[in-house]
Amino acid sequence: MSMEENKELSGRRISVIGAGVSGRALAELAAELGAEVFVSDKNEIAPEIVESFGEKNIKWEEGGNSERALEADEIIVSSGLSPDVPILAEAREKGIKITGELDFVSPYLNGIVIGVTGSNGKTTTTSMIGYYLEGMGYSVMAGGNIGNAVAKAANKFYDFIVLELSSFQLYWAKDFICDIGVVTNLAPDHIDWHGSYENYVAAKAKLLKCVAPGGAAIYQKRDEEALDIREDIKKFPLFWGEESPHVRGIYLDEGVKAAWINGGDCRMKNKLFFFENVKLLGKHNLENAAMALGAIALFNLGEVPEELIGSYVPPKHRCAFAGSVKGITFVDDSKGTNVAAAIAAMTSLSGPKVVILGGQGKGEDYAPLALAVKNYARAAVILGSEKKKIAAALDAAGAAGYKLAADMPEAVNAAYSLAEAGDTVLLSPACTSWDMYKSYNDRGEHFCAIAKEIIERENK
Repeated sequence: MSMEENKELSGRRISVIGAGVSGRALAELAAELGAEVFVSDKNEIAPEIVESFGEKNIKWEEGGNSERALEADEIIVSSGLSPDVPILAEAREKGIKITGELDFVSPYLNGIVIGVTGSNGKTTTTSMIGYYLEGMGYSVMAGGNIGNAVAKAANKFYDFIVLELSSFQLYWAKDFICDIGVVTNLAPDHIDWHGSYENYVAAKAKLLKCVAPGGAAIYQKRDEEALDIREDIKKFPLFWGEESPHVRGIYLDEGVKAAWINGGDCRMKNKLFFFENVKLLGKHNLENAAMALGAIALFNLGEVPEELIGSYVPPKHRCAFAGSVKGITFVDDSKGTNVAAAIAAMTSLSGPKVVILGGQGKGEDYAPLALAVKNYARAAVILGSEKKKIAAALDAAGAAGYKLAADMPEAVNAAYSLAEAGDTVLLSPACTSWDMYKSYNDRGEHFCAIAKEIIERENK
């Protein structure tokens, strides 16, 4: 059904809360579908968005959510909006229907939908799936929490729609449907938003509740119980090593240095890749590749060519090589914004590390981080608003040899001075960047620029 033919929303009053990337796309979709749209944002709305709203006859307000937003038949929640926002509490009291981003867009998606979530690795896994499918000649929209908003896929036709989905988006999901759900891993994150780890896991687990009957779930074997997976979908847990040749799952075997998928029921296992084909740093990226290529294998599209696997370049700031000098390697993992991500980087990269930690916290316990520093790092350099808390955790764990730094230039130079030939200077902060930078991207770019300065200085 084209948008021109669809009269379902004609004359319906819809308020969209939030005018960011997803809010804008939701508002414009609702308007195209015939609704009377009002957008309410607590912040200022960018001039180019205001101009677009004017062209599409979308009314708006900025600097707060007024009662005008409640003059609606339905309220649509943009990505990341908390259920505790006062305007939503008022809407519930008035009995106004509140719909999440995924539920609103789902009826207008045309194509096989693959949903990807997880505490870490979801962006890499999503972009891998999209890259490989496009390389095999299929039409693909890769988006969601990265790049294109979900609503940008509405009423277009793709072979595959691959969506990275955050716990915030999934919190609101009730009627969203996907064909495959991938949960890369579970670890504490966004506790400040969800209120508890249990609530956070419940939001992530919602993805697998949204898988269509007969669809498939890909996940870490260790997370199976927490995910409470329905029996009417096929389970493909990820294992390191092979438990049984006839158990359905995805396997990473360090003995033969290869990954394969087994469909179960005595089906032949299919090789996904040799470890050497994946040109990314860290064991965790082998897991991301196994899940991405495992998802593709479920559609029997043929083996993904080794050259295509090897040509994939990950999104920036995810265990990315940032240069080397005098035997010391710089690795940018600025996207490591929680404890589990920083631990994964430290344990996945080989050799001694000097790790740069700190930033704005998320309410996490730093004891596991301190233990990883003690076991896998030569030293740590700490900066940002959480540096005293992280330092206290390192003291409690007996992880000696850390320094405090006032800013990134001091931190990177201190880390380099502590490192020895064969070491890695690793930026994997376990915290957000918002106390010092606009984004993890800005933080990562600054780290790389400083590393480049050190390399140029040492090579003179």
